[in-house]
Amino acid sequence: MEQLARQRQVRRRPSGTRFRHSLDLLLGKKQIYVQQPQTYFFPELPQIQFYDANRFPWVDKVEAATAEIRAELARGPEGRRRPSALYRGQSGAAAQEQEGLQGNPDWSAFYLWKNGEVVAENAARCPRTLNALAGVPLARIANRSPSILFSLLRPGARIPPHCGLVNTPAHLPPAADRARLTAVFASATTRACRSKAKLWAFDDTIEHEAWNRSDRTRVILLFDIWRPELTDEERGLVSAMFEAIDAYSGQKPAWEI
Repeated sequence: MEQLARQRQVRRRPSGTRFRHSLDLLLGKKQIYVQQPQTYFFPELPQIQFYDANRFPWVDKVEAATAEIRAELARGPEGRRRPSALYRGQSGAAAQEQEGLQGNPDWSAFYLWKNGEVVAENAARCPRTLNALAGVPLARIANRSPSILFSLLRPGARIPPHCGLVNTPAHLPPAADRARLTAVFASATTRACRSKAKLWAFDDTIEHEAWNRSDRTRVILLFDIWRPELTDEERGLVSAMFEAIDAYSGQKPAWEI
């Protein structure tokens, strides 16, 4: 009994979780997934697919606002006749399959912020949602981020495997749906979005996919945060670099989550 109790304690510790992951890789039960950003790679950041949300001190405030977020959601995406398309074409082998989602309302979004700019009309409809995010370290890069949006996936819809743009932000999607459902986000590890009040962070530059095999629409609140491993100086340097690139080109970047 004592040995069994000790084994259970090991499983609960991060070191035990990482070791079990290493065994799954060794035995071929899982594949190795690494960061593959489409646009910009910041070196020497850890390959973390899903963060432990407990490491973020502001998580409790966001989760505590779930009921208010859900109430505003009820007046948000589904209240509009035609949500703006979230999907942006990806390069690579999956591109042709993904083209079926271009402009497709099966995967769509209601933006409160988009590419670093507030969407005034939408934001005005969701003040409590934005207030809940007031203490969050949003990744702020002019013309690029943050984006804060309700992301909608209709029954039967699937987002094929793809990678995000840069590995400096992590994406943080708490479940904020109005109906019970089963929606799954998958990479090397599969996560089911069943809880309406729990938040989790992931690195979207690690190949991932999502699907909704339920008979109900799934909606999550999605937003960018800075990777916690980046120093304030590094965050400032990344922002200044992209701003300089945009100033030199004189054009708005093709940038959207």
